[in-house]
Amino acid sequence: MENNLNRHIEHTLLKQDAKYEDFIKLFNEAKKYNFLGVCVNPAYVKLAKTNLEGSEIKVVSVVGFPLGASRSDVKAFEAGKAVNDGADEIDMVLNVTAVKNKDYDFILRDIKTVKQACKDKPLKVILETDLLEKDEIKKACELCVEAKADFVKTSTGFVKGGVGAKVEDVKLMYETVNPYGLKVKASGGIRDKQTALKMLDAGAERLGTSSGVKIVDGEKIS
Repeated sequence: MENNLNRHIEHTLLKQDAKYEDFIKLFNEAKKYNFLGVCVNPAYVKLAKTNLEGSEIKVVSVVGFPLGASRSDVKAFEAGKAVNDGADEIDMVLNVTAVKNKDYDFILRDIKTVKQACKDKPLKVILETDLLEKDEIKKACELCVEAKADFVKTSTGFVKGGVGAKVEDVKLMYETVNPYGLKVKASGGIRDKQTALKMLDAGAERLGTSSGVKIVDGEKIS
């Protein structure tokens, strides 16, 4: 696992103030380290696709980001546009309020609506685990299974004061969805090799991180 750590990483740049040169750096690093994918906001999918042309690196984009509070049809429209622009996978943010309100019918419709817009492209559902109790995480995972999502994902990394991915949450998510064929993406706060390996050991298939280079190089950062 340690030898092919790069093939689990989605090299991520979702900062609001990212510059053009930051994206070019991201794409060049993805090619140099042969990361599995890059993750960018929808406005930069075409840019990513152009710069990664000829490689096998996946272009991943986010929708309803970072709050998950957009209307379902708006999330679906955003997902459809991203796919048309060349996105290989979509990461949608779950409506956390609906989880708190136990509005499970709404959550199912929300996920299914976006899934349909993704066509044949994999859909990951970001649960925002920093805001959920353990039973809510488990229930959200069960709804993702029912809605036929492809992955469950821990975090956006945008919760103020949030931890992001936790080993125990990744394990819970894996144990809930793995029997049904769904996979887990851990993201948020993964900044060193040791943490990355712990996430994979807990059941994560993918790692979303802006620290991919340092992780693969084995450096630990604060």
